[in-house]
Parts: sequence; structure tokens; C-alpha cells
Amino acid sequence: MIERTVKTLSGKLSIKIPSQITELKLGQLMQMQALEQLSDLDAISILSGISVADLKNVVHFNEFDVFGEAILSLSNQIKYLYNSEAIPDKITLEIEGKKASVKVNRNLSVEPAGAFMASRDIITDEISKHIEQHGEDNWRETFNPSLKACCQVLAHYFYCRATGNGYDEYKAEEFAEIIKTLGVTEALPIARYFFMSFLGLLKPRTSFWQRLRQFWKKKPEYKLSKSLNISIP
Repeated sequence: MIERTVKTLSGKLSIKIPSQITELKLGQLMQMQALEQLSDLDAISILSGISVADLKNVVHFNEFDVFGEAILSLSNQIKYLYNSEAIPDKITLEIEGKKASVKVNRNLSVEPAGAFMASRDIITDEISKHIEQHGEDNWRETFNPSLKACCQVLAHYFYCRATGNGYDEYKAEEFAEIIKTLGVTEALPIARYFFMSFLGLLKPRTSFWQRLRQFWKKKPEYKLSKSLNISIP
């Protein structure tokens, strides 16, 4: 962390932001990605947790120069983060004031079925958006899921493991707020591996009932012969 106490119109303000990528949280990176135009003060606000309004009361703008260098360094490190294959053996999450250590299963099998289906739908939708924007040619080579999708998938994947509760789609979606507290060096490599592993498992989202109806539509019609009591095409 890099910390500096600066003078404001009403007194002094202590500002502290990450200086190493290992200190950056997924939620912070998501906030920065969500802004179409990220100003210097926006970045410092997100990384420090101090409002832009309070930062605007700093007397000398050059007080922020030291933070600008740290942010530039972080942005350079982030470029290569998603390609990292260093998956942690376990992660630690804080749930209702208590810390939970969760093992990361390297085959990334999703249990129960509800978590698998929710993750599949998120990944399928993300791929569809990518193909729609960039075309179908070599989409696997250019596919790069959004941070929001990564966070959602990890929330469904870790919810039951971290809480010990049965699967609940809505509570798993709310669990994304906990996932945002994960460090990016933990969250993104796991999410990347999850997405890449899932690509080979993806199948059309057609229910059993829909497939059964399709089967009957394709099946030749048979007429019953009253005299012979057999089916004749």
C-alpha cells in the first residue's frame, strides 16, 4: 500500500491505495471497468474508498502525483493478470464477520446441479455477446469474459462451499458482493480456468422436454393396421 496525508480545505486527509496488484480487490477493478471515462480522481476514489467530493477539497492537486505513478504501475500489471495460470489451492472469504477458508477444486466440477446450470448460462450468454460483437471466426482465441461475468460465476461456484448452505440461486447471486472482496490475483486466474474448462463442456441449452418434442417431430408417423395389429410406416 502507498499512503499519504494531504492538506484539505477543512484539515488533513489520509489517503491509502494499493501499490501492488496483490493488494487490489476484484470489486475495485470492476468499479473502474464500469466507468466509460475514468478520471484520476475516480481511480483514486475507488482504490482508497474516499469520495470524489472529499478528494476535490485537497488543496494542491500535485499531492496526487504519487498515486498516479502507483495507478500506472497497477494498470501495467493488470494487462497480464488474466493470462496467469497460478491458481491458489484455497481462498479466504469473510462472511458475516467470520473468515471461511475454501478449497479450490482444480477440476472445477460444479455441484449442485443448480450451480452448474447457472454457471453454464452465464458463460453461454457471455460467449454469445462476444460472437455478436466480434464475429464467429476464431472466437475462442479472442474471447475475454467481463469481470462481472467472472464474479457471477465464482459466486455460484463458491456459495455452497463457503457457506455450507444448500444451493439458492438468488442467494448465490447476492454472494457476488462477498466475491468482490477477493484479490484479483486469486479471483481472475480461477475464473479464467473455470471459463476455459467450461468451454469443452458447453452444450445447447435445450431442456429434456424440448428435446423430446423435437424427437417426436422428427419420428416417422406410424399407422395401426387393424387386421394385422402391427405398425406400418
